[in-house]
Amino acid sequence: MTLKIQIINGPNLNLLGKREPDIYGHLTLDEIKKEVDNHCQPKKITADFYQSNIEGELVGKIQEISGSVDGLIINAAAFTHTSVAILDALNTLAIPKIEVHISNVFAREEFRHKSMISKSVNGIICGFGLNSYILAVDAIERIIKDENK
Repeated sequence: MTLKIQIINGPNLNLLGKREPDIYGHLTLDEIKKEVDNHCQPKKITADFYQSNIEGELVGKIQEISGSVDGLIINAAAFTHTSVAILDALNTLAIPKIEVHISNVFAREEFRHKSMISKSVNGIICGFGLNSYILAVDAIERIIKDENK
């Protein structure tokens, strides 16, 4: 059985590798995608990456994937802390969902400590750089396998 996971990335993640490398590291989003794909391939998981700087496009993508994927990994970036619209869209999905962040948001500014979207996800992984995505893939796979027992 091949699992299909959607990975949604929010604003400014297209600037990874250039933007604040001391916080976000030196890998680009394309390089992260390649590493995730390499991790997924032997597990028979297909991961589709999507990135937008526009809140409405992220909401549209979440709505679009309903019924077509087995799980969702979302790094809503700055919209994590502000978007009721993304929360509402996530609430429409009856699939496993993991919130990820490259940096440890709890070691940063106070406003980053609150997530508007966490109420709709199975779990949160933050602070592990690229490995936040890898850990999220493994978590989604485990949740799906446990549900199918």
